[in-house]
Amino acid sequence: MTFDLSLLLFWLKKMVAVLVLPPLLPLLPIALGLLLLGRRRRLGIALAWGGVVLNLLLVHPISVGWLLNGLEAERALDARSMRAAEAIVILGAGKRTYAPEFGGETVNRLALERLRYGARLARESGLPVLVTGGAPTGEIAEASLMEEALRRDFGIAVRWRETASRDTRQNAQFSAVRLKAAGVNRILLVTHAAHMRRAQTEFEAQGLTVIPAPTAWLGSREDGDRVISLVPSQHTAYAGWYALHEWLGLLAYRLSR
Repeated sequence: MTFDLSLLLFWLKKMVAVLVLPPLLPLLPIALGLLLLGRRRRLGIALAWGGVVLNLLLVHPISVGWLLNGLEAERALDARSMRAAEAIVILGAGKRTYAPEFGGETVNRLALERLRYGARLARESGLPVLVTGGAPTGEIAEASLMEEALRRDFGIAVRWRETASRDTRQNAQFSAVRLKAAGVNRILLVTHAAHMRRAQTEFEAQGLTVIPAPTAWLGSREDGDRVISLVPSQHTAYAGWYALHEWLGLLAYRLSR
């Protein structure tokens, strides 16, 4: 058995993410505060209430919307920008390891959102498609599952599969090699709107010209039901998790560049 340092670092990163993201993040000061109540009561109470406030901030629509505003683009891709591209790159977003109705593993719902939009762009533009995503868990690379979904469910053929990457930076590094070898320098980059800022930075760092093609906005700039929009829900809890994940990802990538 060979030692894979990159795989070890991947899982260490995942473990750290568990500690610095909800739901565990706000629970840590609460737990620490409760443990300190007997010895340092005032500090313990402050920490416990601080965790409660942090939890509310990470699920409340106003604070979550503020986090998303700095990540998500205001506009979708327009037809004029699409015509300047030479290929479409669709980023992976994970897979379902238990999908017996599909005969085993398949892409998850987040990947499907990206694939659906990427398929529409491919059909409208006729551009070749690259899918990117490795196999940190299991034996089947995510890009292979993406290719199958595009072919069987959307009728779109994939030109290139990048199957070795484990994160957004490697998506960019390994995809750029394939694209440049084919003479492609301008791409439509398909990913979630909240993920676009980090993904675009990484692909541009590889010398590619990126035309953002965001999808699946988590925030909203429309005037909806103002009563409902002020009530925390499972949707705002997930959006808060995603937004904080992206901000921490941007910070980590900036520090490691």
